[in-house]
Amino acid sequence: MSKEIGPVREIAMRLRGIREVTGFTMEQLAEATGVSADQVLLYETGEEEIPVSYLYEVAKAAGVDLTALLTGGEAHLHAYSLVRSGNGLSVDRRKAYKYQALAYRFHKPLMEPFLVTVPPKDESEMEFNRHLGEEFIYMLRGRMEVRLGDEVLTLEPHDSLYISSRTPHAMRGLDDTEAEFLDVII
Repeated sequence: MSKEIGPVREIAMRLRGIREVTGFTMEQLAEATGVSADQVLLYETGEEEIPVSYLYEVAKAAGVDLTALLTGGEAHLHAYSLVRSGNGLSVDRRKAYKYQALAYRFHKPLMEPFLVTVPPKDESEMEFNRHLGEEFIYMLRGRMEVRLGDEVLTLEPHDSLYISSRTPHAMRGLDDTEAEFLDVII
C-alpha cells in the first residue's frame, strides 16, 4: 500500500530536483536565495513550511517558472494570462495564510501576484517572515494588522503598503474576520 505524498512534500522534491539539475550546491542556493544551507535542507525535505518568497527566489536563481516548482509543469502563455475569479492556482504550502497564484500560466513573469487570505488570530500566533525582494500589498476586504519589526500598522480596504521583504513581517486578520489582499512579490 503506497502512502500519498502531500503538496508540501511534492514541492520539496521538485526543489531538490531543480537544485540538482541546475548544479547548485545547497550552499550556493542558500547564498542566491538569502537563507542558510540548513534552511535549504529543511525546505527540500519538506520538514518546514516553504514560503512562497523562497520558491520565487529559487525560480529566479534556477531560471525556471514558479509554476514549475508549484505544479511540476511549465507555464506557456506569453502575451497574456487571464485568471477568472476564484480560479487562481491554490498554493498549499503554508498554514498561516491561503495563497492563490495569479500569474501561474504566464511564461517567466517578472513579478508574482497572489491573492492572499489571512485569518484572524491571536497576537501570540503571528509568524514573522523575511526574505529577499520587495512586496506590494493592496487591501481588498477586511482589516489586517501588519507588523514590520516593532512597527504595527492597520490596513483597511483600498489601503496599500510597499515593503522591503527583508524587514521581518507578520499579519493577522482583525475583528474576527479574514482579511484579503493582493500581494505582488518582486
